[in-house]
Amino acid sequence: MTPALLPTPRALSRRTFLRGTGVAMALPLLDAMRPAFAADKVEPPRRMIGIETNMGILPQFFFPEKAGRDYVATPYLERLAAFRDHFTVFSGVSHPGVTGGHAAEKCFLTGTPHPERGGFRNWVSVDQLAAEHLGPKTRYPSLVLGCGNEGQTLSYTRSGAPIPIERSPRKLFEKLFVQGKPSEVAAQVEALRQGRSTLDFVGDQARRLNGSLTPADKQRLDQYFSSVRDLEQRLAASEAWEHKDKPKVSAKPPEDEKDGREFARQMQIMFDTVRLAIETDSTRLVTIFVDTTVIHNITHHGNRPEVLAELKAKEQGQFDSLAGLLKSLSGVKEQDNTLLDRTMVLYGTCMGSANSHSNNNLPVLLAGGGFKHGRHLAFDTNNNYPLTNLFVSMLQRLGMEVREFSTGKGTMRGLEMV
Repeated sequence: MTPALLPTPRALSRRTFLRGTGVAMALPLLDAMRPAFAADKVEPPRRMIGIETNMGILPQFFFPEKAGRDYVATPYLERLAAFRDHFTVFSGVSHPGVTGGHAAEKCFLTGTPHPERGGFRNWVSVDQLAAEHLGPKTRYPSLVLGCGNEGQTLSYTRSGAPIPIERSPRKLFEKLFVQGKPSEVAAQVEALRQGRSTLDFVGDQARRLNGSLTPADKQRLDQYFSSVRDLEQRLAASEAWEHKDKPKVSAKPPEDEKDGREFARQMQIMFDTVRLAIETDSTRLVTIFVDTTVIHNITHHGNRPEVLAELKAKEQGQFDSLAGLLKSLSGVKEQDNTLLDRTMVLYGTCMGSANSHSNNNLPVLLAGGGFKHGRHLAFDTNNNYPLTNLFVSMLQRLGMEVREFSTGKGTMRGLEMV
């Protein structure tokens, strides 16, 4: 028989379950889940994790002195030494026009200028723009998370509205993997349906106005209808997911770390749960705001050696937790790659120096995700390069046809895809 006449094996669904004696276990990605012939091979999805710590980090322990591949790792980057070839470190980058010291923390993923001004209105965050493209493909279009006892969100809608964060890894675990009772599922589905009915009603009322509106108002109404249709599609997708079983994992629900001083430990626990969310393809977009307000007083160190030593120890814990996330992602195989190969992990902070409340020369690195890494991309530390250009590169890596985002009008210079 010629290959064209051979029976085509049916590929198993990625969400295939083993069932028996009341137990269901989701299968990992197997060869049997791939299409029969290489020409039809489906690549694993691409993903993004964005992490911001809000009190800055000590720049002298982060930035290498030398640019390029042969840079000497600084104390913080030494904590990530095992993944040197899997991340790029940047210097001389910032968000154009984003000023105001601590006020800039809400703009890390939006790049919206002048958050310190009265009447400030944020723009859409890069993860939520991506969610419009990727969201319906997973149960949760995005996960908006936080570590620490306070802090705000990194994620904002197109209208600039903040999306609330989930701080509890245990609640996140339950949301991801604990199946609700049939009555609870039915109640959730009915709530979604009521939401769709409300949208239909609002749409009908708005259409009645169309005949008496000016051209400008008609354009605004068309934009409104587009947003309504988009929301309807999201609600319909949410309803469909409610009828599907959640994935089962062998991991036990984590115990929350309640002590805000242990923010590095909180990061570690949250990162472990995030890895499970990525591995089960429950979501492909995650943001994590790391609130380190508990060390605010020592970030104003005045270059006192004993305070610098205390602050350095606290900040090193963050990089140890980040190293743990990279290790866990790199330890999971997905076809010929790892989760880290397919997942962009952005880490950075809103201030180049918390001691002076400077919003220039932001410490930032990008790991994984299918870029050529292992370098220090050094830009002008006085006339900074737009960090938002990096977000354009990240959106393109997710498969979006975009040429600009926020204040970014091009891709990141020097950062190449694999």
